[in-house]
Amino acid sequence: MCDDTLTEAQQMIADECDSVKALLIAKNREYGNSALEPIRIFSKVGSVEQIKVRLDDKLKRISTTDPAKAEIKEDTVQDLIGYLILYRVALRQAGG
Repeated sequence: MCDDTLTEAQQMIADECDSVKALLIAKNREYGNSALEPIRIFSKVGSVEQIKVRLDDKLKRISTTDPAKAEIKEDTVQDLIGYLILYRVALRQAGG
């Protein structure tokens, strides 16, 4: 979707946001609402804490991934952005 009132940078920002939105909705449809409503078989902590663990995992992967494998890092960056959005949603659901 292109908007003539946006600068090139603003359109790129909108495109990136749309891409993350599409990814999150597709994963939610495919896997259910597991990030926000975990089944808690092994871990009994709430969704906010579980998302924090996933964020830590993504940050570690970004910091240790070989720079020559940019495609892996890019997927991880998009996942990180997605988990940050899910974190905000989980906080809202928790009343915070």
